[in-house]
Amino acid sequence: MAAKDLEEVMSDFYDRKLDVLLATNIVESGLDIPTANTLIVHRADLFGLSQLYQLKGRVGRSKVRGYAYFTVPANKILQETAEKRLHVIQSLEGLGAGFQLASHDLDIRGAGNLLGDEQSGHIKEVGFELYNHMLQEAVASLKAAGDAEAEAGDWTPQITIDAAALMPESYIADLDLRLAMYKRLASLEEPQDIEDFAAELIDRFGPVPPETEHLLQIVAIKQLCRKANVQKLDVGPKGVVLAFRDNKFAEPARLIQQIASSKGQMRVRPDHKLVVMKDTKSPTDRLKAARKVVDDLARLAA
Repeated sequence: MAAKDLEEVMSDFYDRKLDVLLATNIVESGLDIPTANTLIVHRADLFGLSQLYQLKGRVGRSKVRGYAYFTVPANKILQETAEKRLHVIQSLEGLGAGFQLASHDLDIRGAGNLLGDEQSGHIKEVGFELYNHMLQEAVASLKAAGDAEAEAGDWTPQITIDAAALMPESYIADLDLRLAMYKRLASLEEPQDIEDFAAELIDRFGPVPPETEHLLQIVAIKQLCRKANVQKLDVGPKGVVLAFRDNKFAEPARLIQQIASSKGQMRVRPDHKLVVMKDTKSPTDRLKAARKVVDDLARLAA
């Protein structure tokens, strides 16, 4: 519609000269029409959770009770994520609903790629543990106000591997509890802590699924990376590529000797990254290979 026609229609609707407004989801963008008390959303399964929440907020903006109806096809099986969104939007009422919506949206869509420019992603690929720890780093950095010593003392190894790592909803159904367990896992600092955490998971929720086992393995690898001063670890079917923090290793002589005795399996690239050749067939094998590599490096650095 032309801008002039659009303005006239909205003015007539606001002044109650029109009883029904047929529109796209553009009306979610902050329109405040107190007299509007009924909203019908066609094909609500195609909208995002935040969109549905904003649309619902367009009605009931005065003392008149508002009604929001979200329609879906009668004879069509909804996608799992769409069904989750509709269940969530139906349950959100009262104070604090916005934060609850954000938590559910994070769980359904996944966190964004903190190491790239993608604005959406899957928490199973990035890992809530990494997200939570990086957030803690940012807050600590602001509080430190330029304290270089404090900033240098807290860093997180970055691990790239094609293994799904998460606590699935089928394992821990309650969202708040699941997020709490992620937070606890992010704070573990010793191998024994991980073993105790795994034992608690088994005791409370049953046998650990493969995705959660991968998550525990990645946390253990990160602990070893910190001991070996490995800042970045990339694992693929053909081997492992490591980058040391500030290009420094605690015992360079030991590392050089290890490379020399590896019969060509280990080499240093011109960009100072260490390459370890190791063929693997599955994500599980790659996790095992990565853990052995950083474990050997941690022993050399001790």
